[in-house]
Amino acid sequence: MTALLLCCAAPVLAQGTNVTFGTLTQDTTLPVEVTADNLSVDQSSGTAEFTGNVLIGQGDMRLTAKRVLVTYRSENAGIAKLEATGGITLVTGDDAAEADRAEYNIDTGEIEMTGNVLLTQGASALTAEKMFVDLRTGNARMSGRVKTILQTGND
Repeated sequence: MTALLLCCAAPVLAQGTNVTFGTLTQDTTLPVEVTADNLSVDQSSGTAEFTGNVLIGQGDMRLTAKRVLVTYRSENAGIAKLEATGGITLVTGDDAAEADRAEYNIDTGEIEMTGNVLLTQGASALTAEKMFVDLRTGNARMSGRVKTILQTGND
């Protein structure tokens, strides 16, 4: 995908831009399914660490990572947030995003992706340092040296 950004038309650089992410809004009240090679639970801190080929699923959304730390609310009231690191890929609908790190706040339905963010939407791609996704609305905002290639439609 990076090669797509390096060819064709002149690049467009900006400090921030708004985009859509995913074809539908995500129901953040749906159960979160986690699959991984390993699990370590720390009852005292209310966390669970999943490592190795981690796959998170919630509705139509999928997130993969090397490591995901799940923080629970007190008194078994469910998941508060997920912190993913290492080779993050987030997919919903036809859209996909990659980053070094992602944090998903279950209560707000927001995901913050940071570090070498690459968003692909069909033939289009954008890069930035950060991307904020509101799963309830399907809106996303990218910031930190946003770059894309705008196709002119000419071959």
